[in-house]
Amino acid sequence: MDRIKSVAKNKKAFRAYEILDKLEAGIVLQGTEIKSIRDGNVSFRDSFIDIINGEMWLVGFYIAPYNAGSIWNHTSDRRRKLLLNKREIRKWDAKVREKGFTVVPIELYFKNGRAKMEIGLARGKTSFDRKDDLKEREIRKDNERFTEKYK
Repeated sequence: MDRIKSVAKNKKAFRAYEILDKLEAGIVLQGTEIKSIRDGNVSFRDSFIDIINGEMWLVGFYIAPYNAGSIWNHTSDRRRKLLLNKREIRKWDAKVREKGFTVVPIELYFKNGRAKMEIGLARGKTSFDRKDDLKEREIRKDNERFTEKYK
């Protein structure tokens, strides 16, 4: 049985993109990075995934320096390699090159004590799509309020 503990979610990804497919990837981390992640000191702001030479790299993902670290603390905004199958990387790379998709980080979590990242193959939403999502959310909230009021 898998023990999963969520650390952080990228809420902006669901607002700005339509997520079409998801994968679980491992992350190559340095010594104090894992301790800082366990403390929850991470940020998805401006992070994305780049495919370079058949490898996926997490770019712009911020992991704060560990408080109890020394001079050997990690660099907070370095590129981090994601661990995936070559077949999966090639498949997503072809889609990104041909159809205008992008790969975005969705969630960072621990699974059986190891840091994992859920990544998604996404297509950017237009402003029209975002407005429709906002309208649907407001209608859903109004319906919930109405049903609670008249129970």
